[in-house]
Amino acid sequence: MIATGLQLALLGGVVLGAGIALLVWRLLPGRPDLADVLDRLSPDSTTRSRWQTEAGDGSAAERLGRWGVRVLPSSLWGAPLRQELALLRIPTVRFYGEKLLFAVLGLVIAPLLSLLVTLLGWRVPVLVPVGGALLLAVGMFFLPDYNVRDDAKRARTEFARALGAYTDLVALERNSGAGPRQAMEVAAAIGDSWVFRRLREELAFSNWSGEQPWDALRRLSHELGVTELGDLADIVRLSGEEGAQIYGQLRARSAAMRTAMLNDEVAHANTVGEQMSIPMSLLGVIFLVILVTPALLRVMGG
Repeated sequence: MIATGLQLALLGGVVLGAGIALLVWRLLPGRPDLADVLDRLSPDSTTRSRWQTEAGDGSAAERLGRWGVRVLPSSLWGAPLRQELALLRIPTVRFYGEKLLFAVLGLVIAPLLSLLVTLLGWRVPVLVPVGGALLLAVGMFFLPDYNVRDDAKRARTEFARALGAYTDLVALERNSGAGPRQAMEVAAAIGDSWVFRRLREELAFSNWSGEQPWDALRRLSHELGVTELGDLADIVRLSGEEGAQIYGQLRARSAAMRTAMLNDEVAHANTVGEQMSIPMSLLGVIFLVILVTPALLRVMGG
């Protein structure tokens, strides 16, 4: 009875302290992120790709994310993942909503497990579900960050593979006498993957807005964090502004990209091979133990 009373007193103190902290936080003036404010006020940020990233579908996660952006401090969300979200085309508010949903799920899991254990007849201290709920909420709050980074890493690898083929197509179009913009647009119209669709959209938008196509691809490379696309834009810019022959440079660039991807695959294969050697070695040790154990038992018994 004393332990139960002490646990309830501790729980009440935690709830009271959290309520006071939330009240004081609501009364304090907001502290916006200066880098985020300057980025939003910059003229370069008013692009179509940014608008598409912010557009949503009206889902529950998006509505929850919009509420979180209005109510919660900006420092709560951690480091912004603008390039990853832009590459995956995930609206920022939906991403924030998913983080809040995962946190709420973490808050619910621990009490439900404690209730299940209590129904089975075991007594669980009050601090166990409370502490477990807080730890799960914090851990699951950052789980979408890991998922987004992992998906963006795979998407960048796929983008680089498709960009190698696109570079060869642009080189062939330029070699056949097409202009820089025409070569880039025709090459982008050949493929049907999401990478080629993204390139077609950016080139079409640059045509409507009067922007040079290499400037559009350079901007897209900064937004998505794909440096290979910026290198391609620089090579095409030499042809558009200075009239240079870029067929050899484009073919050399595509070959260099394929060589780099091949080296990455070889390094990954070597890493996997080294990791597989550990269980194989353990299996060999276990097999030797099985062979030696009967002989040792006979010697010790004799």
